[in-house]
Amino acid sequence: MQKQISGVIIECLRGNIVEQPDIMAIVNPANAQLKPGGGVAGAIHRAAGPGLEEECRPLAPLEPGQAVITGGHNLPNKFVIHCLGPVYGVDQPDDELLANCYRKALLLAEEHGIESIAFPAISTGFFRYPIEKATNVALKTVLEMIPKLSRVKKIRFVLFTDFDLAVYETTLARLTAG
Repeated sequence: MQKQISGVIIECLRGNIVEQPDIMAIVNPANAQLKPGGGVAGAIHRAAGPGLEEECRPLAPLEPGQAVITGGHNLPNKFVIHCLGPVYGVDQPDDELLANCYRKALLLAEEHGIESIAFPAISTGFFRYPIEKATNVALKTVLEMIPKLSRVKKIRFVLFTDFDLAVYETTLARLTAG
């Protein structure tokens, strides 16, 4: 699914975040120490190689809602933006902390002249944020940020399952209707 809003393309697709060669920056749903870990963060670190962990070391620890940027190392992407999403029901206010991840990632992209960025569904894995609620926060925040963007022209959401993709597509259609 693809929508164009104020000159910015928003895409939702099922795939692997580390296989987005046409995107300048991918977003890592990081842990506080910016270590490889499991899930999406582990996959990003494995694909990027040991240089990514080395570059991340002095940037840790992150607080929920914070974002930092590094090079892409062995990834096909020039940059990785690392965001620490909230643990659902623990880090409060979880909706605002999650929104900050998307907001700060887009601001970092703007600062670094990044024209395209790919996000996973931040906090919906190990951090147990319900996919429907997380999707609503993510898409509302991105839609609110679009008028403030001058460099970012493509925002892609790369979802791991068909169910997550369906939630994103339905939510994007609802939020952009009429």
